[in-house]
Amino acid sequence: MSTLVGIQLNGRYRLDAQIGAGGMSTVYRAFDSVLERRVAIKLMHREIASDSDQLERFRREARSVAQLSHPHIVGVIDAGEEDGRPFIVFEYVEGETLKDRIRRLGKLPIGEAVAYAIEIARALGFAHARHIVHRDVKPQNVLIDEEGSAKVTDFGIARSLDEAGLTADGRVLGTTDYVSPEQALGHEVNGQSDIYSLGVVLFEMLTGDVPFHGENQVSVAMKHVREDLPDVQMLRPEVSAGVGSIVDRMTDRDLAHRYPDCATLVADLEEALAIEAARAGHSTGEATAVLRTLPDHARRRLPFRMRRSIPILGVILVIGAIAAGAGFLLKEGVDRTQRGTGTGHVKPEPGTRVVSLKRTSADDYDPLGGDGEHPEQATLAVDKDPGTAWSTERYSDQALTKDGVGIYVDAAPGAVVPSLEIDSRSTGWRATIYAAREGPPESLPDPGWRRVGGGLVRREDQRFRLSTRGERYRYFLVWITELPPNADRVEISEVALFQRKPA
Repeated sequence: MSTLVGIQLNGRYRLDAQIGAGGMSTVYRAFDSVLERRVAIKLMHREIASDSDQLERFRREARSVAQLSHPHIVGVIDAGEEDGRPFIVFEYVEGETLKDRIRRLGKLPIGEAVAYAIEIARALGFAHARHIVHRDVKPQNVLIDEEGSAKVTDFGIARSLDEAGLTADGRVLGTTDYVSPEQALGHEVNGQSDIYSLGVVLFEMLTGDVPFHGENQVSVAMKHVREDLPDVQMLRPEVSAGVGSIVDRMTDRDLAHRYPDCATLVADLEEALAIEAARAGHSTGEATAVLRTLPDHARRRLPFRMRRSIPILGVILVIGAIAAGAGFLLKEGVDRTQRGTGTGHVKPEPGTRVVSLKRTSADDYDPLGGDGEHPEQATLAVDKDPGTAWSTERYSDQALTKDGVGIYVDAAPGAVVPSLEIDSRSTGWRATIYAAREGPPESLPDPGWRRVGGGLVRREDQRFRLSTRGERYRYFLVWITELPPNADRVEISEVALFQRKPA
């Protein structure tokens, strides 16, 4: 193939150097003489071009990838044929493959690994939305450009879900180090297969090695079919339980337990990246770039200084204000510690004010299971910090497999509360709100606990009107009866109560 270096395709593309080769084609760095820029060209092998099925596969790749215009997918520029051999022209990405990066660095920083997983998952989700499954997700097919950003390439065995497959039943496509169990068995695959493969890629980024080794490719493929991946935390203890659970769910052999789609996966990865950055207090490399793209609900996890940069003048003014009011702030801080957590960031409606709750006022409520719902996190629901949250346990059924779980707050000595706000990164779940003068209840229903509101949590700052009829209550219970679609838990970052201002 080296003899092709120097030739010009279609009088436009000069082949300058071979940069890759596969079973179907050879990839060249080339120069586009019309637009005067570097490009990458995938040129099909002559012997393969004579096979009608392989030729159709190659042409389908060009059609498929041409639909995908995304910042993390290597784009198609042109396609053509030269002397009976088809070729595809791609944007040229200067840099290295993700595989090269892993070989060079070994284990990647945890934040960087999660950031790359986010970029790849976003790209795959974009393709899946257009009914295109990659089918060969591996670090060799991810390019890291000069700015450190990931770009997915080589949809060479991608197949549109709208087309009839061109491969014989039972034939395994893809690299077996990353192959999904269903693909290894020759079954039909969808986007969940790409998610499994990406889970293996994330495992490799975190540990520096693939999960399975064997005498040959078939033995490795069978391990994906029969065995769970090794525990990533055992191999790298500094990996958090949150990141470890994401890897586990991505690579679950049971499709019912694996992430159903990339959107759900990306949401968990974004949250995990924010938590990793908040824990470290800083970010480096591609993690920094991806943090800037996180949605607001994930950015709430970050310390204020990481959410936005403060101009120097602003810093000077803030310091001056702090110095001028230091005595007042000190006194107010002492008073606030005694009284409660303060009013926080929520905005009360006209005629109401936020109830100041004690730091120990919240507790989990799980009378049906008895094993608790993260009681150690309960105070995070009243700490007035949107970056922290209490969460339920994980459940496999949206209906919770029980009547409900919840969290309650103690507004001692009591208040007339016409409305309550729930701040939650989770939306689409249902809750019933109960109030009582004494508590907590031993079970529900409880004659001392009155249902005062509730419904579907549609927003991240959902406010409910309460029918308390002007009566004073001390305890307020948020009773969760249904999880969000395609989610296994509910997170609540804040429960705020509003009471009427004195006349």
